[in-house]
Amino acid sequence: MIRVLLADDQSLVRAGFRALLDAQPDIVVAGEAADGREAVAAVRELRPDVVLMDIRMPVLDGLAATRRITDDEALSRVKVVMLTTFELDEYVFEAIRSGASGFLVKDTEPEELLRAVRAVVAGDALLSPGVTRRLIAEFAARSKEPAAADVLTRLTEREREVMALVGIGLSNEEIARRLVVSPLTAKTHVSRTMVKLGARDRAQLVVLAYESGLVRPGWLG
Repeated sequence: MIRVLLADDQSLVRAGFRALLDAQPDIVVAGEAADGREAVAAVRELRPDVVLMDIRMPVLDGLAATRRITDDEALSRVKVVMLTTFELDEYVFEAIRSGASGFLVKDTEPEELLRAVRAVVAGDALLSPGVTRRLIAEFAARSKEPAAADVLTRLTEREREVMALVGIGLSNEEIARRLVVSPLTAKTHVSRTMVKLGARDRAQLVVLAYESGLVRPGWLG
């Protein structure tokens, strides 16, 4: 079973998500939180697989709560998915940089929400690929100039190629087709690249691809 924690200051939103998630045979809502401080405490107590975290909450906002969760090595297996009202939320890129595994807009279709929860647990794909690519590109364009690409020296030529394809939002299957290799081989390259760079998940690998200059805004394949 995939165990989910709901963190949102609106009880109606939490109730809607709970009804949808609890109706699934492979997902259960492990708990709820009405603010970021409650969310951090609940994660430490319940150790859910996924936290659906609203960005804007009282007491402690979702961004600060995400940092506390992702900075705690004891919680390294917990995935945080940020919830935002608007596609172009100014905090989304910073949330992913801080360790969130992805994000969803609150009015996303139910099937997309379910797919996202399952995908982030599997570690297979960034969430909401189309919107994610647009957002990361926009915020990368506003961010600082790419840092020195020393980090890339740790990678083989093929791993850099794979990292660039992850950076433009391609799934393992799409990478496999692009490179004419098996999906398993593509997944292995992605996993090795993440390990070498210390990336928590694919979302952070995307951020590193932009920050190293390996991928530049607008390169969306």
